[in-house]
Amino acid sequence: MRRWIMLALGTAAQTAACAFVYGIPYLADELRDREHLSLTQVGLLVACPTAGLVLALYLWGAAADRWGERVVISLGLGAAAAALAGAAWGAHGMVALGLLLMLAGAAGASVYSASGRLVMGWFAAKERGLAMGIRQTSTPLGMGLAALAMPPLAADHGLTGAIGFLSVLCGVIAVLIALFAADPARSAKAAAGEPAGNPYRGSRLLWRIHGSAALLVIPQFTAGAFALVLLVDVRGWSPVHAGQLIAGAQGLGALSRILVGRWSDRVGNRLRPMRQLAVLTAAVVGGAAVATAFPSPLTPVLLVVAIAITSSTNGLSFTSTAEIAGPAWSGRALGVHNTGQNLTAALVPPAMAALISATAYWPGFALAAAATCASAVLIPVPAARQASRPVAEPARTIGA
Repeated sequence: MRRWIMLALGTAAQTAACAFVYGIPYLADELRDREHLSLTQVGLLVACPTAGLVLALYLWGAAADRWGERVVISLGLGAAAAALAGAAWGAHGMVALGLLLMLAGAAGASVYSASGRLVMGWFAAKERGLAMGIRQTSTPLGMGLAALAMPPLAADHGLTGAIGFLSVLCGVIAVLIALFAADPARSAKAAAGEPAGNPYRGSRLLWRIHGSAALLVIPQFTAGAFALVLLVDVRGWSPVHAGQLIAGAQGLGALSRILVGRWSDRVGNRLRPMRQLAVLTAAVVGGAAVATAFPSPLTPVLLVVAIAITSSTNGLSFTSTAEIAGPAWSGRALGVHNTGQNLTAALVPPAMAALISATAYWPGFALAAAATCASAVLIPVPAARQASRPVAEPARTIGA
């Protein structure tokens, strides 16, 4: 039972972090209308939390390997809450807001590197895909929560109310982690800080997983960041109604991660399902590109499917990364993995915004589909059975 409580706490922490890191796109209408920012300027603000995240991920991962998950998550998420409070009630102008959002992202990086370790350490290999799939629902849940809450809060209370809500959410979860989370037991060698074998030495397996997962971020964030403004601009929807639809799509994305994680446990393989889903994602995002080029009542449907399917592979890449790296290196390996994904996520919104502003929405979605095809080629399926087997089975006893 306790491992499920740890899973719930890790998922809650990741959901709160994702809500503010990826929630700024849902303030796009507020930023454009009331703050008089262009779509390109909004894209830069959207990228600020992710840019801060990228700069700090590896360091937080190393800290989690050394000092454990509970301390790292609670301190980082508490610092993120403080930075968001400053953005909500003390920021004046785009530069100050961007800097505080970047600082919040750097603090929230602790959750990305440590919460995966927290979950992996409490579950055996036969349940790990399901557990990590549940934990990875935090990204679509956080984005769905932001899509549902940000537009009405911004409409009624401005940026202060919307960003202030995110600050309170992070602060509450930080306190819960500090009070109730428990680190999984570690080996005596890891607890003493003794070095373990470097899983990157002499192998390209982890690098290929990192690269393919980073490419899969492109369709995910193209659909997630621009579906709302696309529905408003192309289909004439209100921001609130578009946000509600996207929240439902993110809910489907969360469900897909759980189902895919359970699938990988049953087949004993993480990477082969990941490649199959990448091929399916390319087809769906390509269809969404056609639907944006020729708008019709099917356009919202295909956007929903695209948001849901582009979320499905994250748990597989995270689980295989942690299993191959082993308990002593999983924090750093997940830090590297997160760095690649979030560096891509930081670049996608402004780059796609510039492309869409210069052309139309459909070229952005077409480019995302092409990136997904490249990812499918890069996924190291020939080594899938070896990659799916954990290096060492972590102890499941309760750590002090």
